[in-house]
Amino acid sequence: MRDLPELSLLHSFVTVAQELNFRRSAERLALDQSALSRRIQKLETVLGYRLLERTTREVLLTPAGELFYRRANDVLRDCARSVSDARSVAEGRTGRVRVAYMSFASTELMPQAVARFERDHPEIQLDLRYMRTQRQKLALANDEIDVGFMIGPYDNSECETELLSSELLYAVLPRGHRLLRKHQIDPFDLATEPMILGDMSEWGEYRYRLEDLFNQLGIAFTPRLEASNTLALIGLVAAGLGVTVYPEGLIGFLGRNVETRPIVAEGFRSRTILSWKRNNRSRAVLDFVDTARMRGL
Repeated sequence: MRDLPELSLLHSFVTVAQELNFRRSAERLALDQSALSRRIQKLETVLGYRLLERTTREVLLTPAGELFYRRANDVLRDCARSVSDARSVAEGRTGRVRVAYMSFASTELMPQAVARFERDHPEIQLDLRYMRTQRQKLALANDEIDVGFMIGPYDNSECETELLSSELLYAVLPRGHRLLRKHQIDPFDLATEPMILGDMSEWGEYRYRLEDLFNQLGIAFTPRLEASNTLALIGLVAAGLGVTVYPEGLIGFLGRNVETRPIVAEGFRSRTILSWKRNNRSRAVLDFVDTARMRGL
């Protein structure tokens, strides 16, 4: 297989094919005519056939030269378009960012970041996917997503993280519950309460964090009932079957049939982080990370 010609040779030939005049072509290319003639000769040598018929009076394309001109012109246009498109991606003006989020980020953190990003980067496509935290970690490792709003902390040498929020935890209680007489709740107040929690398949990471917080105080954290759906959890609490624990960011979405009190104790907080791979240097991804950091600005 013959070597492919250099782009500079293609550009020189296309210019000559358009002008059919070496003097005018050399002026367009800022070359002297002898240098341009050497380029055309080199191109014909690389290809192994004649492209031009040149006499003292005129320059004509051979049949092979006519076909090669059309294809070479397309190649140069495609190359220029590729350079421009790639520059747009490199500069973060176009591209795609795949964003995963879990429930706690779906009400404010993720929507606010997306709104700001779309305002400032309208040409960049955002793909939004709901994923629980453990699934996001796998998706990051497998390059299925670019960034993830997840429950933190997350220690992984391959990933960067940014703390986006650290929220109080709230006890969610049925109306009329005795603990509502208190303005704030100690974790030990919940030690004997029947717990209603999200099941491990959907709420696993959050459950691990809660269990660890209560276990550190010597409080057993065993649910009486489990549900995978937020509405079902609140419905069970409202029916007087037990209590649950929610982060502050979800309190405004609970409805009128339950009430809440903050749990005040050291470390009793829910943390939401943004995570992305260290080796992902996409300008669009890094711009999205910067946008997500701007919460509250």
